[in-house]
Amino acid sequence: METCFQIISCLLLGVGLSATCGFKVFVPAFAISIGAHAGFVELSPSFAWLGSWPAILLLGTATILEILAYYIPVVDNFMDSLELPSAAIAGTIIVASTMVVDIAPLAKWSLAIIAGGGTAVAIKAATSTIRGASTVVTAGFGNWIVNTVETACSLVCSLLSILSPLLGILLVLGIFILVCYLLHRHVVKVRAARKAARPDCIQ
Repeated sequence: METCFQIISCLLLGVGLSATCGFKVFVPAFAISIGAHAGFVELSPSFAWLGSWPAILLLGTATILEILAYYIPVVDNFMDSLELPSAAIAGTIIVASTMVVDIAPLAKWSLAIIAGGGTAVAIKAATSTIRGASTVVTAGFGNWIVNTVETACSLVCSLLSILSPLLGILLVLGIFILVCYLLHRHVVKVRAARKAARPDCIQ
């Protein structure tokens, strides 16, 4: 029972942070690195290096470059195509690194790939679609708003996932539902506009 509770606790932390990879890949990795160094996050022995100063500096630099790159038109859409597989890898690694319970490697990596990588890809696909819709509607000039919101969400969700994993997951889930709702509204509007623009052949 205790092991089951520990697994659930580790998954709540890992999945919350891996889901945040769907907003920005390096922000949750940087957060977990700082959290591990400060003693707020316990890492699996094989991932203890994440809490080292070199890892903090490297991930911090990558985080800044990632955020700035998304403010450059065209580059932001290119980054989306690159970061979809990157989010899957980052999400998998984050869940594996926080799985401090002694379980079989196959079970550990299966959980990491499905729960971590799968969740990160789902969130990333949704946010990429939002950016694509913004590119079409605003010719890319409104993408900086999307990037700013994504960055804010990644920072808040990363912090909350470390301090309160359950609340972190609930927040990410709420944001994901909101994004899906906005996408649905956009699709409905596009279909309605196309239908209105289509000539009525039936007299």
